[in-house]
Amino acid sequence: MQLNIDRLIAYFGGVNALAEALKQHYPDSAASTAAIYKWRKRGSLPLNQLQKIILMAEKQNKPLDINAFMQHNNITLERPRMPSTNNQVIIFDTTLRDGEQSPGAAMTKEEKIRIARQLEKLGVDVIEAGFAAASPGDFDAIHSIAEIIQHATVCSLSRANERDVRKAGEAVAPAKRKRIHTFIATSPLHMEHKLRMKPQQVKETAVKAVKIAREYTDDVEFSCEDALRSDINFLAEICQAVIEAGATTINIPDTVGYAIPFQTEAFFRELIQKTPNSDKVIWSAHCHNDLGLAVGNSLAAVSGGARQVECTINGLGERAGNASLEEVVMALKTRHDIFGLETNIDTTQIVPTSKMVSTVTGYPIQPNKAIVGANAFAHESGIHQDGILKCRETYEIMSAESVGWSTNRLTLGKLSGRNAFRTKLQELGIELDSEEALNAAFARFKELADKKREIFDEDLHALVSDELESRAPDRYKYISLSIRSETGEEPVAEIVFNLDGNEKRASGHGSGPIDAVFKAIESEAHSSADLQLYSVNAITAGPESQGEVTVRLSREGHLVSGQGTDTDIIVASAKAYLSALNKLNSQPRVKAQGII
Repeated sequence: MQLNIDRLIAYFGGVNALAEALKQHYPDSAASTAAIYKWRKRGSLPLNQLQKIILMAEKQNKPLDINAFMQHNNITLERPRMPSTNNQVIIFDTTLRDGEQSPGAAMTKEEKIRIARQLEKLGVDVIEAGFAAASPGDFDAIHSIAEIIQHATVCSLSRANERDVRKAGEAVAPAKRKRIHTFIATSPLHMEHKLRMKPQQVKETAVKAVKIAREYTDDVEFSCEDALRSDINFLAEICQAVIEAGATTINIPDTVGYAIPFQTEAFFRELIQKTPNSDKVIWSAHCHNDLGLAVGNSLAAVSGGARQVECTINGLGERAGNASLEEVVMALKTRHDIFGLETNIDTTQIVPTSKMVSTVTGYPIQPNKAIVGANAFAHESGIHQDGILKCRETYEIMSAESVGWSTNRLTLGKLSGRNAFRTKLQELGIELDSEEALNAAFARFKELADKKREIFDEDLHALVSDELESRAPDRYKYISLSIRSETGEEPVAEIVFNLDGNEKRASGHGSGPIDAVFKAIESEAHSSADLQLYSVNAITAGPESQGEVTVRLSREGHLVSGQGTDTDIIVASAKAYLSALNKLNSQPRVKAQGII
């Protein structure tokens, strides 16, 4: 597709009429009649002029639908200069870093390692394991992941200062393939109000950070934070400078989810063309979902020349989230006729990975979520059902099996032995650190199997998460619970839990059994926290399913989530509340978007 310049000019009454209108609205920077004739002759116009025309149309009360001026044709478009192997899109997963910035989605080191193993099994090319300078815990998690991962590149984020970059370098040092991802803001808004730096200072800081990163690895990524709101000429200048300093990937993020897809494609094309030596690097997109366009913008960036997409499982991320890995990958695969590009993703691992991340973070997947939602391949309409039965392609553009819906449900039962249990955990990417931990998890499995006839993958993920939670050196640990509740009477909860190694017994009354449990816990905890969210999710189908409860607490701006699972949702609720209290006592981490 390309813009039909003749139709666009005709929409405003011709070359002279358009030139006059632009002069009225932009007296100091209007395009001349000669310039507009040149646009028509070459069939394109600069992005900044297109933006001016769109704004002018709005002021004239005749909003411009740019899609109406796009045309399919057989003209060979001038493609951005890229490395010769440009049919491969690198999938850069940032679930463990940017995804973890979702409110309350902080993960333990063990949980991060489990997800990292699964991401490698999924086939992602780059795993951004965290932000090493954020905390000792983040550094430790990145370092451990770097020691374990065999095939994917392990990456750490760093701000463009020496301390951060060196921390990142030390954290990823054990990795077979390692990358440092350093960034600095480049938009006028950020440079003036956040960094309080001049453009030349920003460029010098970026170059210095890249040079330090090159001391640790040849694989260095540089990001221009808020790039889609930056001046494109300055971007070309800073990108040229970091390429000369040794950057091998240039990331152009839509940090605040402001971009529109057709603009994103044009922006990438123009930037790549303007940047000297642009063919020496991989260009990357990192899009946020504030306007619901993260996937659309990522795909538009690919059309504009990007060959790396930064994304997260289930679209996790700060505010409205990031581009969803599963949607980007399946769009490239399903519409291979349009993109003609490949990824290394094993798409049958998409659903298992999605469910693991949902279980670990406590963020349930909405039923109508594309690809991984429970309703993604469900058909209620009789007409649709009839069509599917006759020919699947009538109403399904991909099969459920292709993304892992049929391959993730292995059944274990109460007669399954310890070796079968161990083997299944290994298949799921779960490795426990000792025989003692395996024995404890197996005992929990047997206990669950007595309550639930069939044990599915999702049950095992939840069981191991619960077991690791109970073994962690936390202040609060669940022991037992008793509930008395009947119609017309106020429910009473009696709970026994450990607090700093001491057994506590507490009771509480409430408007319901869950309220009574929480009040009983608070009678000893005195946390002064506010309950922000309480949700229950069935881990599998059927009446015997375990309930997965998420509790989100807030205190003085510190937001945490706790998870608990059990076939009894009241017990799961108690575990979730205690889990949240444990996290509430941890220290908030440094924000990656902080001042340099």
